[in-house]
Amino acid sequence: MEEFQADPFLYAKFMIDNLWILIAAALVFLMHAGFSTVESGLCRSKNTVNILTKNLFIVAIGLLSYAAIGFSIMYPGSNWIISKILGFGGFGIGFSPEVTDPEVLFAKLTPVGYALNMTTWTDFIFQAMFAATAATIVSGAVAERVKLAPFLIFATLLVAISYPITGSWQWGYGWLYDMGFKDFAGSTLVHGVGGAAALACVLILGPRLGKYLPNGKIKPILGHNMPLVAIGVFLLFLGWFGFNGGSVLSADPVLVSLVFVTTALGGAAGIMTAMFTSWIVLKKPDLSMSLNGALAGLVGITASADTITPVSAIIIGGIAGIIVFFAVVILDRIKIDDPVGAISVHGVCGIWGTLAVGIFSMDSEHKLVTQLIGVASVCGFTFVFSFIVFGLLKLIMGVRVSAEEENEGLDLGEHGQEAYPDFQPISEA
Repeated sequence: MEEFQADPFLYAKFMIDNLWILIAAALVFLMHAGFSTVESGLCRSKNTVNILTKNLFIVAIGLLSYAAIGFSIMYPGSNWIISKILGFGGFGIGFSPEVTDPEVLFAKLTPVGYALNMTTWTDFIFQAMFAATAATIVSGAVAERVKLAPFLIFATLLVAISYPITGSWQWGYGWLYDMGFKDFAGSTLVHGVGGAAALACVLILGPRLGKYLPNGKIKPILGHNMPLVAIGVFLLFLGWFGFNGGSVLSADPVLVSLVFVTTALGGAAGIMTAMFTSWIVLKKPDLSMSLNGALAGLVGITASADTITPVSAIIIGGIAGIIVFFAVVILDRIKIDDPVGAISVHGVCGIWGTLAVGIFSMDSEHKLVTQLIGVASVCGFTFVFSFIVFGLLKLIMGVRVSAEEENEGLDLGEHGQEAYPDFQPISEA
């Protein structure tokens, strides 16, 4: 450490890199405010307290469970075969048993010989901000009819076990990393995981009451506050600069600048294509589709933001904006009820963004087949894990509220309080 501090250039670089990752972690934390407002705004007012409670819990359990075990599962710091498959390097916040100075990682090489230019604490807090995101995605998909207690149990197990295991396959230098799989900031490892888990839970949970009518028609169940949704999307867009920009894992001026540009262009392209697709198909530009188009473009660009050109970013984000529109429509037609479009935005567009690496990457080592294997393995594992865990919770304690409670609203049924006690909704399903 003393030798390290004695070199002014190295120490200055260390401080700048470390500071940028901390700022990026704060931006990613801000995204949870965005998720909260998007989810609550797209759902009915009678379920607002319930949605906000779930989002608050997910942030807390994400930090605590990641500190207890998740960080060591995801980054085992070992080349053992078992670590390549299941991760795990012990308990608590520690990069590996070989770390002698827990405050500094600059001189500590990862299993592949890459030195992290930040403290252990910075590395942990940045990665911990990611950990809760997958469960937050599930929260929106199961909104308005899931029991609070079983959901909280499921979210805890997803964040503590499933997410870090699949994350270790690539970010922890596991078997997908060895294969050459590329997912820069988590189109699949974060968003695809959330989408796969959400799909499993929704299939078990079933649709909201009154969503699909006996005559085969689909009844729109409108969100109660579009300004909240718009604010949430802007917060998420801002946070994404930390999500992707921080994933450079340094303050490298070239790479961070490129990532900011590709991220912004991907999100902007998603807005435009989703807006015009809805305008063409529905004859009017749909705001909720346009806002989800922004998120779709951002999810789509997340796997490749550091290895594509700005033009490619526009193409990837633009295609994601089109994909999300039709994914929402198709899932509705096959009676998979997702109140906020989380499966379409994060799952479907996350898969697209990961596969796009094999098409648009400037690195010829990134192959489409390898990307496909990565997507199939990560999403497949997560879906099976989620289906089993949520299915067991259904058998043991039930996962769905009663019809009476669903009609009354989960705010009163689960919490005994209302988000808007002085206002009466115009109509309730």
